[in-house]
Amino acid sequence: MATSYEKLLALNVPEKTVHYTAKDCQLYALSLGLGSNPMDSVELDFVYEKNLKVLPSLSMTLAHPGFWARDLDSGLDWVKILHAGQSMTLHEPLPSDADIVARSRIVDVIDKGEGKGALVYFERQLIDRQNGTLYCTMVQTMFCRGDGGMGGNEALKPVVHRIPQRSADAIDVQQTSLQMALLYRLNGDMNPLHADPDIATKAGFERPILQGLASFGVACASVIKLCCDHEPKRMLSMDCRFSAPVYPGETLRTEVWNEAEGIYFRVSIDGRDAHAIDNGFVSLRPVS
Repeated sequence: MATSYEKLLALNVPEKTVHYTAKDCQLYALSLGLGSNPMDSVELDFVYEKNLKVLPSLSMTLAHPGFWARDLDSGLDWVKILHAGQSMTLHEPLPSDADIVARSRIVDVIDKGEGKGALVYFERQLIDRQNGTLYCTMVQTMFCRGDGGMGGNEALKPVVHRIPQRSADAIDVQQTSLQMALLYRLNGDMNPLHADPDIATKAGFERPILQGLASFGVACASVIKLCCDHEPKRMLSMDCRFSAPVYPGETLRTEVWNEAEGIYFRVSIDGRDAHAIDNGFVSLRPVS
């Protein structure tokens, strides 16, 4: 066994700092397809500095630690790691310009057993370097297919948000552009799987795939549109599982269900019997 539960919990992930500006906020929104209709005044607010609004999912791209499972002494079989789920909690709305530090750590592991893999939970917090404000806590769920049997928290069970068994209350449809993965890379995710046809083919795909966090961002924008009256500051948290890869150019259909406890959502891929994102759940701040 190349790693262990204790080794992962003790792993030191270096802090990373970044200063981002309105330009980064605009580029992020553009990479998700917002602003495709320049006469749409609602989407214009996310891509034009005049009344700029910041998508909460921008946090996914800020001060990222890189591929730490490979680059640090984690002992994980990084070739067999899949991004299985993602959550974010917005303690404060993201400003359009800030100097931040990211502090990251492994918070827990669920061991499925020898030969069955393990779920590793990797937390990242974004903190304002000037005033200490905690903006966001993100937890990435990593399915480490080659690391079962390392030990873990036997009491911990993955949280699954069950989609209601009825028709959705609202639907938003967006056709992704053929260059969306290339544009999204400019936010900092330079994995060649999303750009290089040869690498994508070797990985078992017919062509480069869309980043999972790009699908996450599309879903975030759709929920804000359908449930928040286009006001991103109302989003408090967002959690989901990744289910299937998306190819740039495919059409994504985000369905939402309004329930007393919050918003359930799912992202389907038109033309395929597949869900890009499933078991999604969003909590909203009360309307002030």
